[in-house]
Amino acid sequence: MKIYETKLAPNPRRVRVFLAEKGIEVPFVEVDMMKGEHKTPDYKKVNPLSQVPTLELDDGTCISETLAICRYFEETNPEPPLFGRTPVEKAHVEMWQRRIEFGLMMPVAFFFRHTNKMMAQLEQQNPEWGNQNKDRAIRFMKFFDRALEGHDFVVDDYYSAADVIAMTTVDFAAFAGLAVPDECKNLKAWHARVSARPSAKA
Repeated sequence: MKIYETKLAPNPRRVRVFLAEKGIEVPFVEVDMMKGEHKTPDYKKVNPLSQVPTLELDDGTCISETLAICRYFEETNPEPPLFGRTPVEKAHVEMWQRRIEFGLMMPVAFFFRHTNKMMAQLEQQNPEWGNQNKDRAIRFMKFFDRALEGHDFVVDDYYSAADVIAMTTVDFAAFAGLAVPDECKNLKAWHARVSARPSAKA
């Protein structure tokens, strides 16, 4: 079993944090996207979409998409549960994962891919579109800040995969040049809490 990743990319980091919370160790294989290694014929046999991360099982079965990989490990290693302990928690974890993916991760990714110079070799950039997504990302951070009021974690007092997704997205936003606004006190306090967990360093 092994996981193909690009260490600096946010999606592989989500898997690393998730596995650290589970106490699972899996070998990682670095795929250098800046050198185009994700587009080689050999890697396309592993993931035809040329994306990371991809989990390759011992029998050769390949699983791509971050949440699919995390769900595989949730099923094979159910403790501690990170996708919810009750029907309501499971629904809320799913709800917040979707909200964060569409409300924050996608705008941040579009902003980064279309405005950052290092991405010019990988993307046909449209800076106007990128900057429009900057405003969308900031609006979601303010919405998220209000939702976190009175909660230790995204889903009440329960640390879950939603926190993993949110933390890695907020960190990626900062890397892309979109820091959390100073007025978002709840979001900043939550981020400090989850970032203090040992898994955040994975």
